[in-house]
Formats: sequence, C-alpha cells, structure tokens
Amino acid sequence: MIKILTDEKNELYGKVAAQAFETLDLSGGAAVELVIASKDEIRALNARTRQKDAVTDVLSFPMLEKILPFTQENYPADYDGEIKSVMLGSIVICDEVAKEQAAEYGHSEERERAYLFLHGLLHLLGYDHIEESDKKAMREKEEEILKALDIVRGGNENL
Repeated sequence: MIKILTDEKNELYGKVAAQAFETLDLSGGAAVELVIASKDEIRALNARTRQKDAVTDVLSFPMLEKILPFTQENYPADYDGEIKSVMLGSIVICDEVAKEQAAEYGHSEERERAYLFLHGLLHLLGYDHIEESDKKAMREKEEEILKALDIVRGGNENL
C-alpha cells in the first residue's frame, strides 16, 4: 500500500498509487509526499534543485537508492513508525501546466494529472528515461498502469 501525504483532496492519486503498487508487485508500506505547485513555485524549485530556470509539469525527489520490500528492517532510516511506511520521496505537480497539457494533448485534466503523478512515482521507484531503452520501458509501464485503471489517451477515461 502506498500512502499519499498531501493537502490535495483528490482520490485519483490514491487509485493510481494503488494500481502501480499492484502492477509492480510491490510489498510493504510506502508513502509519498505530494505537492501541487503554481508555475512560479515549480520554476523556483526547478532552479534551486536542478539549476534550470524553467517551468515544468512534474518534479520528483527520490529518497531511496534501491527498491526492496518496504519494511522497517529493509529501510531503518527511511521508515516512519507513525504512519508505518517507508518514505519514497516527494512529487511536485504543477496543476496549471497539467491543465495546459491536457488541452494540448486532447485528453482530460484528470488523465494528465494521473499520468504526471504516475510518472513522478515511477521516478521514486527507480525508473528513468535518460536512455531510449529506459524511456521505452518506463512509458510502457505508465501505459499498462493507466490502462488497468481505464485511464486512456483521447478523453475516453472512466474514472
């Protein structure tokens, strides 16, 4: 189970996290901090953390170097006893950009939010898209998880 720590009241992120956990066959308890940021906030964060003065759709900040079953024994320094979960890291989504991209790509804002959250989550779980082969594997996993939720491109989502 992956817990979403956020002020955002949106069931979508929990559904995506649960499906990712199931699809990726993960075990134990994990938690993710989710922040919804404005364009100015994400630009400042991008500049401060990546030295890029640009607005982006999603940023992720992983805490783990390798992925093992999420237990206190495997992650003694990253385990939060209060919430009984291993902290995976943080995901920051710019909702303004999500809305713009949804319109640009011709699908719903919910689909775009689901995709951005999942993309960030996969980064926290060790996925990456620097090499073309890694990008292909990450994209296939994203589509597999979203399809399992019936969240598809083109506005046919059934949330």
